[in-house]
Amino acid sequence: MTNAVARLGAATLEVLRILGHHAALFASLVRACGAAFKRPYLIVAQVHAIGNLSVLIIVASGLAVGFVLALQLYYTLVRYGATDSLGLIVNLSLTRELGPVLAALLFAGRAGTSLTAEIGLMKAGEQLAALDMMALNPVERILAPRFIGGIIAMPILAILFSTVGILSAYVLAVQLIGVDAGNFWSIMNSGVDAWRDVGNGIVKSVVFGLICTFVALYQGYEAEPTPKGVSDATTRGVVVASLATLIMDFVLTAIMFSTPGG
Repeated sequence: MTNAVARLGAATLEVLRILGHHAALFASLVRACGAAFKRPYLIVAQVHAIGNLSVLIIVASGLAVGFVLALQLYYTLVRYGATDSLGLIVNLSLTRELGPVLAALLFAGRAGTSLTAEIGLMKAGEQLAALDMMALNPVERILAPRFIGGIIAMPILAILFSTVGILSAYVLAVQLIGVDAGNFWSIMNSGVDAWRDVGNGIVKSVVFGLICTFVALYQGYEAEPTPKGVSDATTRGVVVASLATLIMDFVLTAIMFSTPGG
């Protein structure tokens, strides 16, 4: 019994220690963001590295998801003579859920791993320690521009994912299957609310961008300065960011769409 209590206490202390490290680094990042905005060229470079280099996988995934979503919905709706609602359901599915969530998971897998490995290798190569020796804050100089760049890039990628998905669904449904184009767009326009649906999806993507970028930076910054330590941190970052995104998606959905109007 005593051993069980001791193990429980040790596990609790370890969880509190990890949460404390996360909170301390997050607070440091928030404080450093003001100084990072004084060097906008660093932020622009990170938006390019994080965002532009992720466009290919986002576009390809959005294209595939749009095709599959339209095809599966058509097979279901045609049984009830409701194929005119295909565009509306595709739009709501992508803007509310699939666009932000899938873009965030792809972001964690592509950009997140890159950030973790980059910061981890800087730590292993003692570049972060060298900045400290030169009286330069590595959080302010290295981490903060990447943090801001990830938060900026993520909603842009989510919007791109949803847009490509909707257009690919249109091509398959209207051009290939024969759904009426007027009904596809008109019902979509009348049934989608700019703020409640599109706006909430953008808010979700901003939150997911913050989570995924912070987790990636934290794992790299706290990685053991060895090849295995960096490898483990990169894997752990993807898992933690993906789980955190899915959990936060449930929380945000419950908050945003719990009212009768949602």
